[in-house]
Amino acid sequence: MCLILIAWQANPDYPLVVAANRDEFFVRPAAPAAFWPDTPQLLAGRDLEAGGSWLGVSRGLRFAALTNYREGGGIRTDARSRGTLVTDFLSGDDSPSAYVAEVAARATDYNGFNLFVADEHRLAYFSNRGDSQPRCLDPGIYGVSNHLLDTPWPKLASARSAFAAALPGLPARAPFFELLADQEIVADAHLPETGVPLEWERILSAVFVRSENYGTRASTLLTRQRGGQTTLVERTFDAGALLTGEVCESFQSSLISTGV
Repeated sequence: MCLILIAWQANPDYPLVVAANRDEFFVRPAAPAAFWPDTPQLLAGRDLEAGGSWLGVSRGLRFAALTNYREGGGIRTDARSRGTLVTDFLSGDDSPSAYVAEVAARATDYNGFNLFVADEHRLAYFSNRGDSQPRCLDPGIYGVSNHLLDTPWPKLASARSAFAAALPGLPARAPFFELLADQEIVADAHLPETGVPLEWERILSAVFVRSENYGTRASTLLTRQRGGQTTLVERTFDAGALLTGEVCESFQSSLISTGV
């Protein structure tokens, strides 16, 4: 997952709204979002190589998502799979704050990541890069790409602005998928320097990443209504940026979100 936008308690009718793009090599096998047969309360896509996920929800109003932290090199081959950070929270019962504190205690086991976890009351964030301090987030709109929370990369700034503009129009979905489909390449003068070649900085500067071997494979919109109705819509794409499938799952939780 290489772009996550979150509105937390920022819309009176939708306490949680998430729009996200997952960027990955096309050869890495993955299953589209679904309820997992071995963990029936969990709704998420599945990485078929390491077994974890990049974004998901549970019937108990739990949410988790992560992005990798781009470092341009030094990736450890012996590191633990970051995708389990999502699935372990979704299938567990720790509070968001307790979970990110526990993850922080073993942060060196993983390559760089950004992690969001939430239940019906709290949204927590942790990255094992930067200041490495887990924290609970106040109501508001947040975004992360492959650096730290709210780092003002051009793609994140433009996507976050479009996301905020789309929120009052819910339940309309089109504006969210339109912003996730933006393929505009940022001018060289505004590109970040993350340790990858300039050609890749250009490719990765778009909200929707497109190249022959690597790119945006899934765009996801997740909404949770005040009464606990949760809807996840995921669109999947091939290397030509052509839509290959769409999943729409909706369920009513037995828990009620109070918007604390």
